This record gives sequence, structure tokens and C-alpha cells, in this order.
Amino acid sequence: MTTAPQLAYDPYDYEIDADPFPVWKRMRDEAPVYYNPQYDFFALSRFQDVLDASIDHQTFSSSRGTVLELMDHPMADPPMIFMDPPRHTGFRKVVSKTFTLAQVGKLEARIRELCSGYLDPLVGSGGFDYLVEFGAKLPVMVISSLLGVPEEDQEQLRVWTDLTLHREPGETGASQAAKDANADIFGYWMGQIQERRGRPRDDVMSQLMQAELDFSDGRRPLTDGELYAFYLLISSAGNETVARLLGSFATLMAANPGERAKLVRDPSLIRNAVEETLRYESPSPVQARWVMRDIEIHGQSIPVDSKIALLTASANRDEREFPDADRYDVERTIDRHVGLGFGVHFCLGASLARLESRVAFEETLKRFPTWDVDETGLRQIHTSTVRGYCNVPITF
Repeated sequence: MTTAPQLAYDPYDYEIDADPFPVWKRMRDEAPVYYNPQYDFFALSRFQDVLDASIDHQTFSSSRGTVLELMDHPMADPPMIFMDPPRHTGFRKVVSKTFTLAQVGKLEARIRELCSGYLDPLVGSGGFDYLVEFGAKLPVMVISSLLGVPEEDQEQLRVWTDLTLHREPGETGASQAAKDANADIFGYWMGQIQERRGRPRDDVMSQLMQAELDFSDGRRPLTDGELYAFYLLISSAGNETVARLLGSFATLMAANPGERAKLVRDPSLIRNAVEETLRYESPSPVQARWVMRDIEIHGQSIPVDSKIALLTASANRDEREFPDADRYDVERTIDRHVGLGFGVHFCLGASLARLESRVAFEETLKRFPTWDVDETGLRQIHTSTVRGYCNVPITF
């Protein structure tokens, strides 16, 4: 008789990261409150637990950061997602004016134009790397154009961002390459801030510079450090999550040709396919929190000042919430998921991410109704914040 291996979840293990779903299923069934002694954190893996924790920001705080390995090193000027209300509320109000549905909706024609520019030259080519030639480029162009980043700088920013996020197996601290990239990014954005202080433009960078924070003790403009944190958050989050989602779309369509055929026949299903892709392969799989009081979940005590990981990607495969959760179904009825977060930290750019993804799905399927993935060329990225591919070679 063989016995099941000991349950072990290491978020920095490449082998687990390649396919974490079997481990996460065991955690949901056997240890819904899991503890990792090596890195000293708890983890919640079931949908309802993750949802409840996402909503309860008073118990599960973001003020020490939302990335496990950063929680012991508080930042001087943290990004908005590393804050709790009421401070978070004041910052979110400033930037939320940029991401209204009406504002985002104005970008659809530009996004479609970008898709055409990338995809049209590839028609009849026999194949290309879907991420390198399209999926990683599109979100960089969209978010950078929104911010006002010069086109000639956009690819370099993407490269630097990838370097800051990359982790080697077992590596919880930043590598020298990541530190160097962080310094380059800091220098770049501070240069942009100084330039716009003297010459404001019609872009989000300038709008945020002219905005004021409104707190109970008064109003004030953003400091340079706060502006830098905003620019960094918007550019990196807007690039990485959509790129990983598009990579998942390409692989899932090839693995599920019947579902792809449904979308080709009936493009009205593509909106729902975006939600199913977010559920099935959540590009941001782990959200860390700091426990603010002694609590008990499923009979397990979690002491104050503990680190806890909310496994959103596991929650979105929880059979307790989604029947036949491991089946990819573009017609699935999805009332809710946590692929874009929940509660006060629900993704501010969710409407833009959905719009980009929908248009990218539509424009891809118009030109390429069928394709296969060359699995020998598939390459995953390895970070503690996003999960997905950096290379997806397709043939048709």
C-alpha cells in the first residue's frame, strides 16, 4: 500500500508553481488553514474563507504589504494596495477618477487598433509566440499610453518590471538584478516627475500630480514619493496581470478546442470567457495579509501578527463554490469570483483589464479561429505575485 506524500505548500517551489492545483486541492480538503513553518505563514485556500478575509480588512490588514517576502520590510512610501482604510480610501479616491467605466470605455477603439497592428502582420505566418509578439506588448502599450509614458520607453519599463518580479527557486529576497532594475525604475519615474512638474501634459501622470489627497485633517497634493508609488503600481499591475491572462487564454483555447469553437461561432460569449479565464487561471494567485488579532478558523488558532496568504487562485477552483471546478467552460454561470480581488482592495483597473482581454480575445479569434501550442517552447515566469507564461508559441 502506498501512502500520500506529506502535504507541503511552498510558494517559491518551481515544481509546485508549474501546477499548484493538486496541492491546493489537498489543502482545501485536508488543511483549509495551512501553516508553512519554513517561511512562517498561514494560508487559506477555500473560496468562502478567502472571500471573507478579503472583505474583513480590519482583521486581515494590507498595511504591512500584500507580498509575503516584503512584509518584514515596510516601505517608506508604500503603494495604495499596501494600505488600509481610511488612508487607503483617500488614495483610492484620487486615482479612481482615472479608471471610471466611462473613461476606460473611451480606450476600446485604441485597444482594437493596437491589436490589429500587432496581429495583422502575423496572419498567414504559420505561427508565432503569442506572448512575445502580442500578449506582453498590448497591456504595456495601453497602460503606458494612459499614463503618458513615451512610446520609446515602454518596452524598457516592461523588461525592468519583469526583472523586479522574478524569483529563483527558494529565493525570497530580491536578487541583485532585481535591485538594479528597481533602481532603474525609480530613477526613470523620478525623472518623469521632475519633467512634468515643469511641463504638465494631458495624461494620467500629470493629472495625479495636480490632484489632492483629502483626509480628515485637510487636503494636500501628493509628494514625489507618493506619485512614484502610484506610477509604479499602475504600470506594473496593469502590465503583468493582463499579459499572464492572455497567455492563459492562448493555452486554454488550444487545450479546449470545443470551447474555442463556441466563441468563434458566438462572439457574444467572449465576455463570459474572460471571467472564466480569470477564474480558471487567476493571474494573481496569492494575496498576503497581516493578522491584526487572535482568530480561529476551522478550529485552527491563528495568532495576532501572523502572515497569512489568501490563495485566490485556489479559491477559484473550489468545488464548494464552482461545480466541476477543474473544467474550463466558457458558458459557465459565474456569479462571483476572486480573480480580481474583493472588498476594499478589489482591483482598481478591473474594468480596463476586462476591456483589454475581451478585445484581445475577439481580435485574436477573428484572425486565428484555430491553433495549436508548441509545448516544447512554453515557458513560465516565476514570481511571488503573478503566475503564467512568458512564452506561448502557437502554430496554425
